[in-house]
Amino acid sequence: MAPRILLSGDPLGRLNQLFKRVQSVSKSAGPFDALICVGQFFPDSPELLDEFLDYVEGRAQVPIPTYFTGDYGVVAPKILSTTSKKAENQGFKMDGLEVCHNLFWLRGSGKFTLHGLSVVYLSGRQSSDSQFGKYSEDDVGALRALAEEPGVVDLFLTNEWPAGVTNRAKVSDVPEGVSDSSCSDFTVSELVMEVKPRYHIAGSMGVFYSREPYLNADSTHVTRFIGLAQVGNKNKQKFLHALSPTPTSTMSPSELSARPPNTTIRPYTLPKGAAESKKRPNDSDSDSQYWRYDVSKRQKNGSEGEKLCFKFVCSGSCHRGEDCHFQHNAEAREQCRRGVCLDLIIKGKCEKGPECSYKHEFQDESIQRKPRSENANRSKECWFCLSSPSVESHLIVSVGESFYCALPKGSLVEDHILIIPIEHLPNTLVLSPEGESELSRYQNGLRNCYKSQGNDAVFFELVSKRVSHANLQVVPVPSSRARLLPNIFSLAAEKLGFKLVTKKFSDSSDGRKYLQKEYDAALGLFYVELPDGTVLSHTLEENEVFPAQFGREVLAGLLKIPDRADWRNCKISQEEEAKLAEDFKKQFQEFDPCQ
Repeated sequence: MAPRILLSGDPLGRLNQLFKRVQSVSKSAGPFDALICVGQFFPDSPELLDEFLDYVEGRAQVPIPTYFTGDYGVVAPKILSTTSKKAENQGFKMDGLEVCHNLFWLRGSGKFTLHGLSVVYLSGRQSSDSQFGKYSEDDVGALRALAEEPGVVDLFLTNEWPAGVTNRAKVSDVPEGVSDSSCSDFTVSELVMEVKPRYHIAGSMGVFYSREPYLNADSTHVTRFIGLAQVGNKNKQKFLHALSPTPTSTMSPSELSARPPNTTIRPYTLPKGAAESKKRPNDSDSDSQYWRYDVSKRQKNGSEGEKLCFKFVCSGSCHRGEDCHFQHNAEAREQCRRGVCLDLIIKGKCEKGPECSYKHEFQDESIQRKPRSENANRSKECWFCLSSPSVESHLIVSVGESFYCALPKGSLVEDHILIIPIEHLPNTLVLSPEGESELSRYQNGLRNCYKSQGNDAVFFELVSKRVSHANLQVVPVPSSRARLLPNIFSLAAEKLGFKLVTKKFSDSSDGRKYLQKEYDAALGLFYVELPDGTVLSHTLEENEVFPAQFGREVLAGLLKIPDRADWRNCKISQEEEAKLAEDFKKQFQEFDPCQ
């Protein structure tokens, strides 16, 4: 049975009113497992101190396990200082420090499990000057490290709203006054883009707002934002909200990836010049170490004492200090700082496939000191460069002069193909005439191969700064369903808040010439080449983060295989991959332009 949680906005010390409402709701719709409070928990004036202290000092009972993040207000420093010194609160506690019976302070930042739900929180706020009530860079860094851990976060708790949450939302649903940025925080926006929770809960703005669900980059699930008003507010805005989410750990992939019809694209954009990811904090140059990584020190499946501390490897620090049961390995931390894949460091291997953007070789002294060409470095680290040790050669089905064809990891359907330039190019719209000619021959060969099986070819590509090595995706669809393609792509785009430009050409080469003219290197482009010569395209706005799997997800819907929209749900063994590649080679042999 799904847990039943109550969510509250800023209590502001009005605990009598809050708990009276909680008990009333529990009688009519309960029982509830816990109460979570976001926004300022402590009183903002001395008049409410006696009422507040009655609960803290045991003269009144907190009726339900209650967790809070807003550790600021009158008397907060005194109470929380005393709480921190209690013997039962010593050590590393992410699931709350006990203030009194049933009342828990979520200090700093952390992650814990609450009745099966994965909960991540950031306590305090950015603007506070007091010892308590202010989150630190370490708190933010720890959350960025937690965001790299596998699994989906169910609840993300912050006190302040993320800046920009109303972007691309239905205007009529946005409450008056939320344009005031005094209670919104750009750091929270950056964190929620990295954490990608199913629900984001915040207070401090003084109004209730339940935003339409929105998509996350590189994830199939959606995020729902809920902003809660202050307890006892004069405008009678909703301050208590009931939620009963099924824990992600018990959901099927199709349940997790379900999207309501009103889903929008992600509302947040990064400030100009900001990097998409800040997950790996920069270290000072003086902290550099040169050493050769000993592969015998890779992660083993042993006791906790042999395992690496994830937080230390990611950020260089760990709140547990000497009490941590895992290794604080400086060598592993240095590898992470140099951009090596965390899975490779901690598990000894990476299973993310071509979508992983980190290095897959341990960086040693010779790499740091020997000058190397930029292209040599790229090919070492790129999943798609044929000279890379990371290339999955068993997936390759054809190799030409300028391009090669390969099956993708976790293909949507059996004959799903990638056309990949051999040269390290960012997209297929910047080719030489010879390269464009060979690409055209490969496209025609695949069209004819699919046509022999009663299918038509759909080509699509995302041109973005996030894509370092181009790959043009090719998916066969039954010819009987090809006529539905323009409408289904256009409808999907409209649901996400953008429109696809439609142009029809009698010759596919004219379509590509049009795309080359439309392409702006400073921006980005998503395009689809349909079987009837229609080209659909969308120019990305500056700082727009386009859903990376949009093309695949639309085709998964058309083919009625929504469970396969995420490639990670479609992974098979290397032996099975090799067999699929060999089978396709035989089918493609008579159509392969490079045979």
